[in-house]
Amino acid sequence: MNKKQRGFFLTAIATGTMLNPLNSSMISLALHAIQHEFSLSFATVSWLISTYYLASAIVVPIAGKVGDLIGRRKMLLIGLLLVAVSAVGAPFAGTFLILLGMRLFQAVGSSSIYPAGMALVRTHIHEKQASALAILSIFTSSMSAFGPTAGGFLIDFAGWQSIFTVNAPFILLSFLLTWFAVPKDPETTHYTFREFWKQLDSIGIILFAIGMSFSLYFLLSFEHGIHLIPLGIGIIFLAAFIVRELRAGYPFIDVRLLRSNKQLTLVYIQFILLNIFNYSLFFGLPSFFQDVLHYSLKTSGLMMIFLSGASTFVSFLMGRWIDRSGTSIPTIVGAVLMIGGTAALALISQHLTLGNIGAVLISLGISYGIGNVTLQAAMLHASPEPIIGTSSGLFQTCRYLGSILSSVVLAIVFGADLSLPGFRILMIVLVITGLAFLVTAIYSKQMEKAAV
Repeated sequence: MNKKQRGFFLTAIATGTMLNPLNSSMISLALHAIQHEFSLSFATVSWLISTYYLASAIVVPIAGKVGDLIGRRKMLLIGLLLVAVSAVGAPFAGTFLILLGMRLFQAVGSSSIYPAGMALVRTHIHEKQASALAILSIFTSSMSAFGPTAGGFLIDFAGWQSIFTVNAPFILLSFLLTWFAVPKDPETTHYTFREFWKQLDSIGIILFAIGMSFSLYFLLSFEHGIHLIPLGIGIIFLAAFIVRELRAGYPFIDVRLLRSNKQLTLVYIQFILLNIFNYSLFFGLPSFFQDVLHYSLKTSGLMMIFLSGASTFVSFLMGRWIDRSGTSIPTIVGAVLMIGGTAALALISQHLTLGNIGAVLISLGISYGIGNVTLQAAMLHASPEPIIGTSSGLFQTCRYLGSILSSVVLAIVFGADLSLPGFRILMIVLVITGLAFLVTAIYSKQMEKAAV
């Protein structure tokens, strides 16, 4: 693959994979308008966010498995078409229920693109693979960071419907580039319907989906109380899922592989920790800035650019570093920055200024940018090629799980006391999270040395 082909190939994947973070972040600015459009309570309209997270967390590994069976290029194109359905249908939704359905199409489609894209990168890009991952990370990080700002301008100019229609040019660009620039899938086995469902492990998928749905519902509703019934149902179905996968001839998620491939399992654990850390800051700091430090909405938004901007910028540099030195050292450096940044905020909490907050947020943004790229590279390296789609899907599920767990952390810490002492407690919790991340990073490096 020459330089020009590589550019078109990566643009096709990047413009597809960025749709999920773009749409998960833009919706926050549209809730107010949609609430009044359909005369709903905030609790009802917030299902546009909750169902998106639920559907994405469950669908990603399933879509990865389907892509492994039918072909990753086909799966990417199917995902784009599903997002296109929501881009066309959502603006004409006559009821909230129809809009929620369009939002589910958006979640399923955009979630199907990521594992297919990661698998295509692993299959077709062999030189400077980490640099390719860094480019994808820049696209996704930028959309997550600047999605709310872009959504605000769009809604002000053309109404809440515009956050759906804005997907159209990205879908079209990604579809055309994928069609012409991404190599066709190799010939796959032609299964009968019965054989396909057996290979897909439909029973395992159903158990996984039910178990995850109830478990994630428990986490999402944690702020409003501890609901033990959905937690219990979730645990029962996930336990049944694990038993099923240990016995299945064609498991949806090879639990035995996760048990034997400790490196891959460790990457998943690290990615959950990284996203608990990042989303606790991303969701918690704006409220703290406005309610406790009394910064304006504009100032609070600008402060968050230090975090997201540093993360995006450092992604430019990570590819070459990982290609030269591997993933272990950068991951450890990122962990040290996580611990140092949150410890500094805890220590200076009585003397917070725009200057010292901005400096620390840059450090924390760099730490996330490092971890995000290095863990993607580590996941691809540790995953066997035949199941790379499923592995990538599970990796993305870990992102959603981390973000949902961060909301639990914030509910516990800030739920009753959004104050300076509460902020210090949050920073201590994040220092502990960073220490856990550092321990796993050091252990991972030791495993690499032992394997050599």
